[in-house]
Amino acid sequence: KKSEKEKFAGGDYTTTCEAFIPTNGRAIQGATSHSLGQNFSKLFKITFEDENKETALAWQNSWGITTRTIGVMTMVHGDDKGLILPPRVAPVQVVIIPIYMKNKAQEALTAKAKEISELLEKAGLRVEFDDRRSYKPGWKYNHWEMRGVPIRLEIGPRDLKKNQAVLVRRDWKDGDAKNKRKSFVSVDDLVEKTNALLDEIHEALFSAAKAKMDAHTVKVYKWDDFVPTLDKKNICLVPWCDTVACEKNIKVKSAGATEEEEKVESKSGEAEEAKGFGLKGSAKSLCKPFDAPELADDAVC
Repeated sequence: KKSEKEKFAGGDYTTTCEAFIPTNGRAIQGATSHSLGQNFSKLFKITFEDENKETALAWQNSWGITTRTIGVMTMVHGDDKGLILPPRVAPVQVVIIPIYMKNKAQEALTAKAKEISELLEKAGLRVEFDDRRSYKPGWKYNHWEMRGVPIRLEIGPRDLKKNQAVLVRRDWKDGDAKNKRKSFVSVDDLVEKTNALLDEIHEALFSAAKAKMDAHTVKVYKWDDFVPTLDKKNICLVPWCDTVACEKNIKVKSAGATEEEEKVESKSGEAEEAKGFGLKGSAKSLCKPFDAPELADDAVC
């Protein structure tokens, strides 16, 4: 839930979903919901006829999620090779790359790759068949890795003879077990195994992101520990009195500026609320988690 200072102006209250970026320790607002109550319907005289056939003021809500979440996804899951897309939102879930060898059953290989593509598409998967012969397989691997496709399906002359394909997962990183990166699957089991692998990748990405966020969520009870903890790329859970004056004070003190300097900056427009990487370094106590831990009896703001 947003603080009184940060809620939608004129609304009753605002709830928010904040995303944590582990590389810089910042939070980015991902989506908000505003309970407007009857405040605006009173102002603009927005009415309706209720079940008793009486005129009543409308109760209103407002909510939104924007393309900002795409940027958050890129920062949270991506690596030096490019995007890593969660399977459930990936435009292409599986890319099929035939491994053409000179004078070795190229047409039969193409036909089998098309058969596999149709098989997976009929199962409801989003599939891309890359049969461009002007590019080598290695070039294609890099092309689709940059675009974050969750699974690369390779099939070559040897696989054709064995009626199998090779599934390669995009989320594999250096240091992971090598046997987790590739799996050899019979064509007869491809639909089942591919669906299972997509689910596994999705859960692995979520678990890794949550583990990083949990590891960087720290309880702080003293002001002297607050800024140093933030500087270690953490989110701080702190006792807070939830007053506007205190919220302003936290922002000023954590930035190392005086209240007078804050007023001057605000007037000049230099202290406008920044998002994501634009933050100047000051902290904002704008969110109150619904599942906040219980405070000790002697905890103070």
